[in-house]
Amino acid sequence: MKFFIDQNVPDSVGSVLVSNGHEVVPLRTRIPTSSPDTLVAAVAEANDAILVTFDPDFKALASRIGIGQRRFKRLSLIRFERCRESQAAQRMQDALSLIEHEWAISTGARDRRLFVVISRQTIRTHR
Repeated sequence: MKFFIDQNVPDSVGSVLVSNGHEVVPLRTRIPTSSPDTLVAAVAEANDAILVTFDPDFKALASRIGIGQRRFKRLSLIRFERCRESQAAQRMQDALSLIEHEWAISTGARDRRLFVVISRQTIRTHR
């Protein structure tokens, strides 16, 4: 799996992913950290990478449900919600087997996208 790590996500989260055999692309290596959310989403989608972020604005950008045309039809998203940055790496480690499982299921789906929300106490997936 390939992950595109937003600028607000600690490097320790990327380290967890790399140590588990996944590819990590930090935002700062591809585009300026001050880039608008639409560009961040477009770059993640263009790189066939799952966007990892703390930014709640991406929920609307990646939503499957909406009025009008959906611009980011292939954007997968892992979003931290009500989770301290200092806890993010451990929470990612806790969620990783579920994320890998959900990704494997989505491989055969027509709409191959992954939506996971990781909070301090819960991990939610949306199919």
